[in-house]
Amino acid sequence: MEIRPHRIIKRRKTKRIKLGNIYVGGDSPISVQSMTNTQTSDHISTIKQIKELEEAGADIVRVSCPDEESTKSLKLITKEVKVPIVADIHFHYKRAIESAISGAKCLRINPGNIGSDERIKEVIKAAKDYDCAIRIGVNAGSLEKKILEKYKEPCPEALIESAALNIKLLEDNDFLNFKVSVKSSDVFLAVKAYEGLSNLYDYPLHLGITEAGGLLSGSIKSSIGLGRLLMNGIGDTIRVSLSADPVEEVKAGFEILKSLGIRSRGIQIISCPSCARQAFPVIDTVKILEKKLAHIKKPMTLSIIGCVVNGPGEASQTDIGLTGGGDGSNLLYLSGIPHTKVASQDIINKVVNLVESKTKENNN
Repeated sequence: MEIRPHRIIKRRKTKRIKLGNIYVGGDSPISVQSMTNTQTSDHISTIKQIKELEEAGADIVRVSCPDEESTKSLKLITKEVKVPIVADIHFHYKRAIESAISGAKCLRINPGNIGSDERIKEVIKAAKDYDCAIRIGVNAGSLEKKILEKYKEPCPEALIESAALNIKLLEDNDFLNFKVSVKSSDVFLAVKAYEGLSNLYDYPLHLGITEAGGLLSGSIKSSIGLGRLLMNGIGDTIRVSLSADPVEEVKAGFEILKSLGIRSRGIQIISCPSCARQAFPVIDTVKILEKKLAHIKKPMTLSIIGCVVNGPGEASQTDIGLTGGGDGSNLLYLSGIPHTKVASQDIINKVVNLVESKTKENNN
């Protein structure tokens, strides 16, 4: 019997597909991805940004390939990075073929936008020949004209119908190494579309609230939409789309997964908002600790609570806990057990040393 049955997420069973050195779907970990905002034709800048995303923990990175110069550059890029690269293709079938040849491990396309059946077959042949997956990327902002005429505006049924038409194109050509997304900037629309699609197919789903906004608003919007889907077991890979540094997308993605206990990376800090009872400056302490512990990749929980009201209870549930005490005499906990008292001015150094020490223990 599970200790905390209220936290169990029953993940929807999907097909497993391969993208380079990772798998998406099935029992594979839910992957976190982002997209570069450099000019892909500038391979030096693009490689630099991809490596920054790798360091942040990205499992998959997408790059836009709008022209031949970009697909040529892609060959240089794929040789220098570790993560599988997704080539973002919108209309020109030749860019998709060139990207597969250049080492892309997935093509983000709408097969229906590629053109004739012959062109679709050429793209699928290239994907098969070069062991390349495909993502059917349906977006509320670029639905097919016929579907918009039928439904008058983007709606869940419209996104699902577009996905179904594109799925059939790939199935009819005996290509099953694909995943699907049905994105919208409208949380309600995206959630309902993903829920409906998951009831119809068992292909892996790429989750995202497209064009979510800036760092704060976009992260909150994405957390609401992706959180609901993930809690219901829907989703195999995620992207948090932000008008911000792509590294922030990866951080936000992992924070969502950490919050749901799905996947952890680095320190998860549980901290109070602070009030008149705080025995040390909680807000400043948390800010400093976030920066000083950003290099830690091993999963660990850390509670920083300013007083004894909730401090001991939170500390009992975390790897390392700090509870504020009177006269600057604060109490540190290890694995829920009181460990040592610490003066307010020594909190930062003591906590950082404990985290790093515990990380080394876990590595041995």
